Amino acid sequence: MLFSDTYRTIESEAHGLFRDRGSRFIAIAIPVSSQEEIKSRLAGLRREYHDARHHCFAWMLAPDRQAWRISDDGEPSGTAGKPILGQINSRELTNVLVVVIRYFGGTLLGVSGLINAYRTAAADALNNARVVEKHVCQRWSVTFPYIAMNDVMKVLRDEDCRQSEHAYSGSDVTVEILFRASASQQITGRLGKIAALQMKWLSTE
Repeated sequence: MLFSDTYRTIESEAHGLFRDRGSRFIAIAIPVSSQEEIKSRLAGLRREYHDARHHCFAWMLAPDRQAWRISDDGEPSGTAGKPILGQINSRELTNVLVVVIRYFGGTLLGVSGLINAYRTAAADALNNARVVEKHVCQRWSVTFPYIAMNDVMKVLRDEDCRQSEHAYSGSDVTVEILFRASASQQITGRLGKIAALQMKWLSTE
């Protein structure tokens, strides 16, 4: 299968709410980019909603959607995290955290009632979110002789690369460039044919 550098996520934080027999289920969908960020956001929500009975969640990371986790946070197994994750999966989203906070209303909802509540609350938050398509990009540092400027700029224009301000050192020029990961082989191949040009990979983002 060909590598895809495109993925779907949400643009900004969104909220949802579901009520059933006195219990309130407050859902918060948050765009995230790392497990460290997820831990920080979860800790913040637990402090903000410290008086709630449960803070259940599901998250998905990475363009290939292979990194994920769910938590029932004390609810019966499979009644909270899994239905929340199901809503993320049904929309084919990634780089997203959905937390559903429950304030217990005094009446037990049963397994089916809990599954419906967590699923519906998560769906409400995600329905209120704007879904956007993003691309995996690579950032490189490129250093080349000033006399090769025209050749380098032609490649960057042809391949629609974003670039930083040029830095000059003697007769050399250094520039950072950013381009879609799926074009990496073609772009680095073209630049590599330019005499005395050096490339250094900086990050994937």
